[in-house]
Amino acid sequence: MPLTIRRARPDELDAVGRLTVDAYVSGGVIESGSPYLSFLADAGARASDAQVWVAVDDRGIVGTVTYVDPGSPLAEVATQGEAEIRTLAVAPAASGEGIGEALTRAMIDLARDGGFGSVVLSSSTTMRAAHRLYERLGFVRLPERDWTPGRGIQLIAYELPLA
Repeated sequence: MPLTIRRARPDELDAVGRLTVDAYVSGGVIESGSPYLSFLADAGARASDAQVWVAVDDRGIVGTVTYVDPGSPLAEVATQGEAEIRTLAVAPAASGEGIGEALTRAMIDLARDGGFGSVVLSSSTTMRAAHRLYERLGFVRLPERDWTPGRGIQLIAYELPLA
């Protein structure tokens, strides 16, 4: 089965949460005791304020990303006219297969189709592979929007102009 990218179904949200936690912890992005893991695990809450998307192949759900409109309670760095993506995660067993790129490209297309001028995101300073992906896709750093959501967590911002 080829890779399919679509909105997550309600019955998949628990699995999406587990995948997200697994990807962030096994990738060394978040420590296993971090309070942020409760947010990552609760894909159902994310789905109530944003769009949770999945990448699915013959193995099942192999990746996920959250698409956030400006004004949503989940918007962290988006301003008017910008879409935001959050919680990009790929199952550790599927890492390196282009799933993260496929999900990111799908969110870029969604933002473009929605008439947004750019796509923005925050990324942990430890997510170097993600940074390489974003830069390869044309995202540029927005150091003026870097921020710290909690002790020991530094996030850097990126933007992809769509115009």
